[in-house]
Amino acid sequence: MNKEVKHIAFLIIPQATLLDITGPYEVFAQAIEYIQRNKVKTDFSYELHCLSIDKKKNIRTASGLTIECQESIKTFDYPIDTLIIPGVSNSMIEQYKLPKNVLKWINGQSKTARRICSVCTGSFFLAEAGILANKKATTHWEKSPVLQNIYPDIQVDNHPIFIKDGNIYTSAGISSGMDLALALVEEDLDKSLALEVARQMVLYLKRPGSQSQYSTVLNYQKTDYQPVQMTCGWIQEHLQETITIEDLACKTSMSPRNFARVFVRETGITPARYVDKIRLETACRYLVDTRLSLKEIASLCGLGSPDNMRKVFIKYIKTSPAEYRRNFRTSLSG
Repeated sequence: MNKEVKHIAFLIIPQATLLDITGPYEVFAQAIEYIQRNKVKTDFSYELHCLSIDKKKNIRTASGLTIECQESIKTFDYPIDTLIIPGVSNSMIEQYKLPKNVLKWINGQSKTARRICSVCTGSFFLAEAGILANKKATTHWEKSPVLQNIYPDIQVDNHPIFIKDGNIYTSAGISSGMDLALALVEEDLDKSLALEVARQMVLYLKRPGSQSQYSTVLNYQKTDYQPVQMTCGWIQEHLQETITIEDLACKTSMSPRNFARVFVRETGITPARYVDKIRLETACRYLVDTRLSLKEIASLCGLGSPDNMRKVFIKYIKTSPAEYRRNFRTSLSG
């Protein structure tokens, strides 16, 4: 008896960002290799395809490397299960236009394919094709305001690394395409296999879609104002302690009111919210990397109790610490 074939098609557009294509492609390729090597029983098999938008077969990407396509959108002869559409560079996306026949084809595929996915600024092409209207979507955080401005009928959220709305999936910055692909593999197979693929690719972990696009630490290190830099460093080293705005202000020789104003000016976030997010990110690492109890982690991160830690998790990433550990801890955690 022949297995069902799930055809995963990558639309290779000229000047696409290379990793938008090769990252998700490699996830599926690794899944295929893992299934074959370990003789995993499945009801289907994957086949991967690269489709050009016209008769040209060798498509130059933004990095200068070319990708050879087997077929074009006019010559393929199989039902597409999952269509993945890459983006172009942030500097190019507002001027880049796909031909109308390609946009019409994407719109048509949204009615027949099981899943339509975009990576990074590929969401702009989905929007232009008319399939994101009244849907939730994400894109690279830097271009989220632009996407919202051009297409006000889209509910743009610049925080998650990927979003599913119906059969439409949008993902954020370049590397998030791999996170999305892992989630698709998990949908088709199971969580443990997706985690094994993540291990084989030496990815830190299989990140949940609700995870923020950018690290709190990295995002707010851009300030060069020394008192705020010093404060951020001190917070990271004293998470177990009670941290008040009065304490932080004292360390910078400012009044609490002036310190709060300066901190928001330099970072775009209040001191209290910054402390919450640093504690949250630290707790996430402990949950994934260690066997420490929730009580121990809450104490180490300055979150007080498991109950309070749960409230912080629900507030910021819409899941509990226990569920986060269950979903995203790998066998490498010990």
